[in-house]
Amino acid sequence: MPTWLDQKRRGVIITIDGPAGTGKSTVARLLARHLGLEFLDTGAMYRAAALLAIEQGIAPPDGPALARAVGRADLHFDFAEDPPRMKVGDRDVSVRIRDLDIGEIVSVVASQEPLRRVLVEMQRAIARDHPCLVSEGRDQGSVVFPEAAVRFYLDADVTERARRRAGQLEAAGIEVDHDRVVREIAQRDEMDSARADGPLLRPPGAIEIDSSRRSAEEVVEELARIVRERLGQAGLGR
Repeated sequence: MPTWLDQKRRGVIITIDGPAGTGKSTVARLLARHLGLEFLDTGAMYRAAALLAIEQGIAPPDGPALARAVGRADLHFDFAEDPPRMKVGDRDVSVRIRDLDIGEIVSVVASQEPLRRVLVEMQRAIARDHPCLVSEGRDQGSVVFPEAAVRFYLDADVTERARRRAGQLEAAGIEVDHDRVVREIAQRDEMDSARADGPLLRPPGAIEIDSSRRSAEEVVEELARIVRERLGQAGLGR
């Protein structure tokens, strides 16, 4: 049976999909660190595209203009940092893209097919350069990496997701209207699930995990256990 080290030599991709506020980014980052893999936050790429829309006066539904803007912007991750930093050219936008004005338009931006085509290809190019990845998003196991070694779908109830999102904003010093956060998450769920290109869904065969009443560390432990079972234990972790 192939060992974990054998898998890593060939390259291994683990995907974590799910709606906003389930803790995907935190879980994916911790899981990648636990397994000795790299971490790809694809949501940050769509948020960076939303930032370009705001800064360049591009209407969020204008997919062709968004795709052109991303193509010109040198949007990339700095993988020398842990977690990798989202950059536009030389500018680190990792903090800026978490602001509320980005959250208000990112679902519309992310639903534009021309932009999605560009970013999906960028994600696959990242995987070619960094073939050992934990990649999180909303279409990673269904569209971008359907042949990933292990695919997860992380979910949680809306109230808990809103609480977590509000906590993140408050920790960043942003005043929060909790009812507004609940509405935005529910609206984003609806838009992400209804879009024609790369909709949010549980990929067939993906392992569903409910994180509603569990810490990120508890979820990571379960995911790591499943990966061990699927891919072999020898050499697993750092």
